[in-house]
Amino acid sequence: MFKKILRTITKVIGYLIVGGLGLLTVSRLLTGLVGWAHTQSESDVTPRRVAIVFGAGLTRSGEATPVLKDRVQTAARLYLAGKVEKLLLSGDNRYVEYNEPEAMRQYALSLGLPDQALVLDYAGRRTYDTCYRAREIFGVSEAILVTQAFHLPRAIYLCSALGIDGGGVVAENIRYRRSSLLYWNLRELAATVTALVDVHLTHPLPVLGEPEPIFVERVP
Repeated sequence: MFKKILRTITKVIGYLIVGGLGLLTVSRLLTGLVGWAHTQSESDVTPRRVAIVFGAGLTRSGEATPVLKDRVQTAARLYLAGKVEKLLLSGDNRYVEYNEPEAMRQYALSLGLPDQALVLDYAGRRTYDTCYRAREIFGVSEAILVTQAFHLPRAIYLCSALGIDGGGVVAENIRYRRSSLLYWNLRELAATVTALVDVHLTHPLPVLGEPEPIFVERVP
């Protein structure tokens, strides 16, 4: 009797593992297909008024990490090439001592960008939050999304589902270690499932506030 119960439990666990792996794979494939269809090269990307730059952590000294600098550097080139008019720098600032948007701003300034071209979103705690707030708070309906290849499909899918026509550009100024790329891609599997649950089932509300449209259309 005990052996029979044990075999049943083992089978159930096996089914759960296979089902879980299938869910991870299908979710990643879905966002990957959407991302592939909306990704363009830096030189060929369709110009839009705003580039959204997603946060990616800070060093212990409070500076942008190499991953984050990679994103800002790519967005800066888009601005200097006339592809965008503004950069929306979105990151986490829930603690006084942790300010991703300001670190992004400082790095962008060091690259020669004017301060008036930079818009800071201090509540972009997750990719979902960044896309949601870009639309609801900053009035963005279309944008160039700038991040690494492992993250771009999820960013494009989320922004599209939340009402932003997003064209993606891959930030690839740095050669990353294979171990880091493997970790980030594995992490994306779970993050992608969470993203699909967010936009199709739970619809969580990020931190919101008064609208701060980046562009205010003048009434004739």
